[in-house]
Amino acid sequence: MTTIAFILILTGVLLNAAAQLLLKAGTNAIGHFDFQLDNVIPIGMKIAGEPFIIGGMACYAVSVVVWIMALSRVPVSIAYPMLSIGYVVNAVIAHYWFGEVLVLQKLLGIGFIIIGLLLVANS
Repeated sequence: MTTIAFILILTGVLLNAAAQLLLKAGTNAIGHFDFQLDNVIPIGMKIAGEPFIIGGMACYAVSVVVWIMALSRVPVSIAYPMLSIGYVVNAVIAHYWFGEVLVLQKLLGIGFIIIGLLLVANS
């Protein structure tokens, strides 16, 4: 894998992870809601006007473009597993940003993901 391809994959993954974190921050700002016929428009307006959600959607849009560029350079059987990096990034950032707990079981899972990524990247 070339340096440019790796940078594109990592950028796509990080943008995707950022999108997830921003969407979570947006839903935290909005609060719990249920979609029902009588609140579709008010909730839709809240969602559409929430800056974190807008930022998350923008990250998704840019990540798609970057990901397409990465796929033009790397086999999908190598690129797609790299999306697992996003889980590691999200778990760590969610721990610090949202106070989500990283229990031993999650940490072991993250360790297995990292080992799997190293195996795939070196294949």
